[in-house]
Amino acid sequence: MTDLDLFAVGDNCIDRLTGHAQAVLVGGNAVNVAVQGALAGLRTGYAGAVGPVGEADSQRVRRALTDNGVLVDWLERRDLPTSVTELHVGADGDRRILREDFGACAGWTPPPATLDALKQARHVHIGWLDDGGATRRFLVGADVAVSQDVSVNATSPQNITVAGLTIAFTSLPEDQEASAQARADALIAAGARAAVVTLGRLGSLAVTHGTTHRAAAEPVKAIDTTGAGDSYIAGFLAARLAGASLPACMDAGHARAAITCTHPGGFPQA
Repeated sequence: MTDLDLFAVGDNCIDRLTGHAQAVLVGGNAVNVAVQGALAGLRTGYAGAVGPVGEADSQRVRRALTDNGVLVDWLERRDLPTSVTELHVGADGDRRILREDFGACAGWTPPPATLDALKQARHVHIGWLDDGGATRRFLVGADVAVSQDVSVNATSPQNITVAGLTIAFTSLPEDQEASAQARADALIAAGARAAVVTLGRLGSLAVTHGTTHRAAAEPVKAIDTTGAGDSYIAGFLAARLAGASLPACMDAGHARAAITCTHPGGFPQA
């Protein structure tokens, strides 16, 4: 039996940054949320798939998680390479994805033993997960609090269906701020209990129980925005698990995202 506060399931990758921030780092939505949750004081676990034993990238992903206190009993090895994402970071810190090779993450779904562990956590967050929505449906059916970032998983529409989600997280570019309310409303109409839309430097918008809340982003000189949205999710969930109000959760998300923007990658790495 697990006693995890937060269990993140889904993607991991090696982020190869070029441009104004140059580095090779461990990342991925689910990994970043797990690590940032641990840094926020939560007992966290991660489930996902990496490359085979002996592959340097798979060892690096595992080490990044364990070094930050994330439990990895559910990390699987596959005979496929660890996922790699190539990104370009601009002078303003904004990152642009150049190429994604999903590798071991592609087609991976949590096995029964992992699903049993997931349903014992206080909250489960789903990142990029190519399972046709099966994990979400299982957790919703088990009455587990579950969130998902539906902006990172467009390989199949079934992967980002939101029915039953406790919280649906998504993001929009700053020039689409005017669409944020409609996007959140659409997620609620599709079955999410709450919807949160992040808008970069323009803050975030959240809708629950028919009420809209807005929060301002913390001003920061960004070095690299890679993983800032993931850090927002982790900060938001940590505050929520501590019993904070929705506006306080949004502020906690922005505080953690602002810190992430001051260093390359989704969390500090040597």
